[in-house]
Amino acid sequence: MKKVEAIIRPEKLNAVKAALEEINYPGMTLTDVRGHGKQKGLTRQWRGREYKVEFMPKLKIEIVAVDKDVPHVIDAITLHGRTGEVGDGKIFVIPVDDCIQVRTGTKGNNAI
Repeated sequence: MKKVEAIIRPEKLNAVKAALEEINYPGMTLTDVRGHGKQKGLTRQWRGREYKVEFMPKLKIEIVAVDKDVPHVIDAITLHGRTGEVGDGKIFVIPVDDCIQVRTGTKGNNAI
């Protein structure tokens, strides 16, 4: 099992969610996050004044998937989360030792 953590633009959530549902991964954990990469934020203008937005609003999607499905999950997120602009996000893949369903006690891949 692997945990896929994806940082995406908030406006891409519906497209990414629909793509994940198509490949039978409708379950996810979603967190509002803020951050910046190499671009170090943006300079904006409002009422004639410039101001810097250092930490951009993003969403973090977390999904635990069986190993064979991880490439499909990654493809769905990258294809539907991409705008082609700086700040589209990142995907991290992390090993998961086990998964236990709290309600039933089911373990392993069957608990996902």
